[in-house]
Amino acid sequence: MVREVNAKSILITYKNPSAWFGVKYGMNIYRGCQHGCIYCDSRSECYQIDKFEDIIVKKNAVELLKKELSRKRIKGTIGTGAMSDPYIPIENQYKLTQKTLQVIADNRYPVHITTKSNLILRDIDILQEISNIYASVAITITTADNLLAQKIEPAAPVSSDRFRAIGILSTLGINVGITMMPILPFIEDSEKNIIEIIKKANEYGAKFIYPSFGMTLRDRQRDYYYSKLDEIFPGMRNKYEKKFGNFYGCKANNMNKLKNIFDEACGKYGISTKMPSYKKKISDVQLSFLK
Repeated sequence: MVREVNAKSILITYKNPSAWFGVKYGMNIYRGCQHGCIYCDSRSECYQIDKFEDIIVKKNAVELLKKELSRKRIKGTIGTGAMSDPYIPIENQYKLTQKTLQVIADNRYPVHITTKSNLILRDIDILQEISNIYASVAITITTADNLLAQKIEPAAPVSSDRFRAIGILSTLGINVGITMMPILPFIEDSEKNIIEIIKKANEYGAKFIYPSFGMTLRDRQRDYYYSKLDEIFPGMRNKYEKKFGNFYGCKANNMNKLKNIFDEACGKYGISTKMPSYKKKISDVQLSFLK
């Protein structure tokens, strides 16, 4: 189900740039998601989304953004994609992400986007315009295996399509990389998977990879995830219950070893393992003048 609403505001302001890609202003145009990822933390009760598959569209997002940016006195990175992917399929119809990006470009604000979709390629011209100030894109990839991706992220573009999107964005000069999270215990936490993601990241020109070796599980999120494990990976639920019980944080098997393998492989290919940010770009520019 899709429901349109007139939102009261569109930007969440953080007192300081957040640890998440240095975002100063958070923006969620849609509420809920159509990608159907079996592990999504946003199904948890704390986010107060009763039916996560139902989509709420903030149809006045563009007008709100224009109004709110006109009142801002501090330029900071506008981030989108933390709660709901800005490039879910319904974006093809509403084009609200595209329109808000143009507003951001017109107002010369930096931006960070997190997505699982190659639909972002539609907006390359706007992203290139914003990148004159600052633009970063993190495309989430947790497995290099398309068949596995289709099981755990059934309505999102397959991993190979996401890698190709990274390649195109990188070739055009966009600061693009990978959020390699979550790495699902017993499913994705193999050396082979981690190394294959890094190899493809290098092949397609990713500038950074930011990982999380494990996942979160709580209340409704746990219930949904376990029901999907029963459906897709029979017997896997027992492994989770035995190892994690009711823990919120579920670490990948051999996490420290995987981290070391990850760091070594990224070092080999010259891929950063840190989140880029607008603040860091400004600092680097200032340092270059002092040299």
